[in-house]
Amino acid sequence: MHRLSTSFVFGYHGCDRKVGERILAGQADLQPSENDYDWLGPGVYFWEANPERAYQFAVEKSKRKQGIVEPYVLGAVIDLGYCLDLTTKDSLDDLRDAHQSLMASLQSDGAAPPRNGPQPWMRFLDCAVIRRFHAILEDSNSPAADTVRGIFQEGAPIYFGSAFREKTHIQIAVVNADCIKAKFRVTQPGTD
Repeated sequence: MHRLSTSFVFGYHGCDRKVGERILAGQADLQPSENDYDWLGPGVYFWEANPERAYQFAVEKSKRKQGIVEPYVLGAVIDLGYCLDLTTKDSLDDLRDAHQSLMASLQSDGAAPPRNGPQPWMRFLDCAVIRRFHAILEDSNSPAADTVRGIFQEGAPIYFGSAFREKTHIQIAVVNADCIKAKFRVTQPGTD
C-alpha cells in the first residue's frame, strides 16, 4: 500500500438516474457496495477515466434487474490516498500475504475457501482476500487503506488472436468516503 501513484484521478460511477441526480443535488450519498463477491472488497466503485464502461455496467445491472431502471453515470474527483494499488508489485505482495493468512485461518477452522465465479462479476475469493487485507491493517494498527485499485481484463478479445479485451478497465473501490473530493455531472454516454 502506498501513495506513489498520481494522487487525484477522475472516476465514473454507474447508477440509476434518480440516484445520480439525488447525489448531485446533495440529497443522498454514494453508498458503498458490501457484497461478498465484489472484486475489490467493500467500497464505492468507480471506473477510472472510463465513463463509457461505467455506463455499460449500469446497463448490464438494469438488464439483470439489480436496482437500475435508467442507466446513468456521475463523475468524481478521487484522491487515492493510501492505495492498495494492484498494478504494483508491493501491493500484489501484500495481497498474496493476505491470501496466505486467510487460507491458514480457514484451514484451522476446517472451512472451505470461497471460490470465484461462475459469472465474471462474482469474485468471492478475491473479495474475501481483500477483506482479510483490511483486517490485517486494522489488527496491526496500521493506517487503513483509503482506496483499492485494480486492472481487470474482461470481455471478448477485440480482434482474433488479441490479448486485449473489449471491457478491460481500471476500477477503484473507495473505502474512505473522504477521498471523494468532488462529484460532477457527466455528458451521458451515447447522447452526444
